[in-house]
Amino acid sequence: MNAIVLAAAAMTGIVAGRYLLTSGGFAWATGRVRPGLYGGLNGQIRKEIGWSLASAAIYGIPAGVVAWGWQEHGWTRIYTDWSAMPAWYLPVSVFLYLVAHDTWFYWTHRWMHRPRPFRIAHAVHHASRPPTAWAAMSFHPVEALTGAVVIPALVFLIPIHAAMLGVVLAVMTVMGVSNHMGWEMFPRWFVHSRVGNWLITASHHQRHHDLYRCNYGLYFRFWDRVCGTDRGLGTL
Repeated sequence: MNAIVLAAAAMTGIVAGRYLLTSGGFAWATGRVRPGLYGGLNGQIRKEIGWSLASAAIYGIPAGVVAWGWQEHGWTRIYTDWSAMPAWYLPVSVFLYLVAHDTWFYWTHRWMHRPRPFRIAHAVHHASRPPTAWAAMSFHPVEALTGAVVIPALVFLIPIHAAMLGVVLAVMTVMGVSNHMGWEMFPRWFVHSRVGNWLITASHHQRHHDLYRCNYGLYFRFWDRVCGTDRGLGTL
């Protein structure tokens, strides 16, 4: 039991540290690229950090338990031997995780915009007006729980190399932060390219925070387009 508690505490620290470093880095970049963009938002940012650190524990505890089970009992389908699966499967596994995560996020996020779930939980995230780089994990505990179960569940279902899992977590972190920071870091030609038209960047997610009832996806615009909830790009 002590080992499980230590693993959960360690993972909580890792998630919190990753959030502080990434959000802090993008907030610093924002100050350089768009001076004054977060002017007058100190009180809001303090709240964003507080909610985000609470979310770090909710994300970290199940992740820590799963990590302990993997190390001690061989739980999960995470592997470390590069030859265990064909080389072509490495990028495929990353794509499968992102698609599965995006699908879960789209539907739970859309559900969170129903009146009662929004009032109880999701309103915390939308209290950031405008969102900042610190808002990526600013969730009510109920909403944090819906996000915390995804990756721990997927590692039991889809084989993935430990390094590729690191790639998934890096993409999740960077996109979560950059999509809330209030400016578009990708060049205009990419955002409007054939590839960019299917990806969610800050310009797309900002429109969700402006209009609420649209642009629910996390990584890809697939579900928004299929379900008629894509309202295009905002102005950043």
